[in-house]
Formats: sequence, C-alpha cells, structure tokens
Amino acid sequence: MKIYPLQFQPILKDRIWGGTKLKTYLNKPITSEITGESWEISTVENDVSIIANGFFKGKSLNELINEFPEEVLGTKVYKQFDKQFPLLFKYLDAREDLSIQVHPNDELAKKRHNSFGKTEMWYVMQADANAKLIVGFKEKSSPEEYLKSLENKTIIDILDTKKVKKGDVFFLATGTVHAIGAGTVIAEIQQTSDITYRIYDFDRVDANGNTRELHVDLALDAINYNVVDAQKNYSKVENEANVMVDCPYFTTNFIPLDGAMKFDKNKESFSVYMCVEGSFELLYKEEKYDYKTGDTLLIPAEMTGFEIKGKASVLEIYIS
Repeated sequence: MKIYPLQFQPILKDRIWGGTKLKTYLNKPITSEITGESWEISTVENDVSIIANGFFKGKSLNELINEFPEEVLGTKVYKQFDKQFPLLFKYLDAREDLSIQVHPNDELAKKRHNSFGKTEMWYVMQADANAKLIVGFKEKSSPEEYLKSLENKTIIDILDTKKVKKGDVFFLATGTVHAIGAGTVIAEIQQTSDITYRIYDFDRVDANGNTRELHVDLALDAINYNVVDAQKNYSKVENEANVMVDCPYFTTNFIPLDGAMKFDKNKESFSVYMCVEGSFELLYKEEKYDYKTGDTLLIPAEMTGFEIKGKASVLEIYIS
C-alpha cells in the first residue's frame, strides 16, 4: 500500500437549521444558504467518503479498507471491528437551534437498527455571543415527567442549558438528551451511526410547510434520566497531546501547536487530525503536506513516524 495522509471530499448536508459559516469560516464548497453539516470522514451507508488526494484519489474509504484493512485501520481496530470504520467526523454550523434529541446505546441500536450506538463529543470552534447548548436534565427526571413536559411544550424548562465559548468540550454518552444551539460551529466526533431520536423540534416547518418526524416513544427507553456532567475540562500545554476525552470508542487529544512535534505510532489504530484553528504542515518521508482551519486528515495505521510544524489548534483522534 502507498502510505500518505488521506483527505476526503466533504459530504455536505443541507439542514433546516444550517447556514453559511461552513463556507465563510471553514472554506467548504457549499452552494446553499442552509448547509448544516460537512461530513469529513464517513462510512455511513450511502454517505461513504471518497479520497480527494494522492495515489488513491477517487477511491472510496470502504474500498481502501477492504483492500488494506490492517494497514488503514490498525491491528487492534481491525481485530475489534473487522473491516468497519468505527468513527464519523463532522463539522456543523447551527444558524438556528437544532432539534432536541437523544441517541441510543449499542445494545438498543443493534436490536432496533442493526447499527452502532452513537456516543459523541463536541468541540466548540466558534460561538456567537450568548450561544448555548442543551445537555441533559437540570435535575433527575423520569419517563412520566419527560412525556408530560412534551405534552405541555415545557421540555426546555427541565433541560440543562450551557452558555458556550470557543474551546468548550462536551462528551455526550448515549442516552444524554441534547441540542446544539444557534450561533455555533462545532467539530463533532462520534461512532459510525446515523441513528437519532428527535424529541422536540420547536414546531418548525420546512419550506413546504411540513414538520419533521419525531421519535418520542422510541426515545422513552433510550434516555438517561439522571443528571450528567458532560462538560470536559482539559489542559492546553503547547506542543503536547492534552487528553480531552478518553472513552472505549475513541480518545481525543487537544494539540496547541506552536513550532514542531514528532509522532511515533504503533500500528494499532489509525489517527485523525482536525485542524480547528490556524495552519500546519505535515512532513513524512521527505514529502510535505499543508493543512488549514477546517481540514481533516486520516493517518493510516501503517504510517508510524511523521512530524507536524506550524501554529494551529489540532484535535487528534484514535482508538486506544
């Protein structure tokens, strides 16, 4: 296999709540006024990423994994997931509030949808003044209170609202009721799953006057009714990998790059780097690759030693 850092064509998604920041802020090639998501690396059915650079340009990520499973995924990841790419990487632009929703755990998702569950995390890349997120309940709740609050359209009153700023991080275990608020750009890392139970959508209608489907009953036994502590504090030591989230599904580090860093990987897992601010170059076997804000790259597990240089904020993700 020819080894090099892989980039992919963004899979752009128009959403009722989307805007134009993915173009103005992250330089994505959007043509709509309501683009809400850029799927950076995906193997979700019908949304499989296509390689955009180098020797394998035009090949899908699934094709590459089928041909070179251990070299791309890593020895440990291949053993655990076979030829499935287990994570999904996105940037989101919320011009308006997203719906209030919840994701099922692995067991429920497998039983109902033959899918992974959807554990995820958010890194706030940009936030307007007074931007907020909804994460969990203010106080311990119950199925009865949940249903009553939906009937009375008071569910916002029992949910925990957090004012956010750039650099804030939230880890959303499955079962956590949540919503991204208007005026935020988010980097999202999650399990490979597109299973979402929409609970409340503010009675919005689309351009044709239609409301979006709700999944109130499906959500009932997927919800964690306890109070959750989702916000993560993390260190920001320059030129070091500072742990933000370390869970069974992924590890995410924050790298405040100012200068140079060398990496020596062990072939157990692929790595993904999301440039959330600034720019950097990657040096590998006398080749140089340049990246800027909004770029996402996949380092195949076989690519063990490389160096990055520049001034940037970078998220590093792998499976440990």
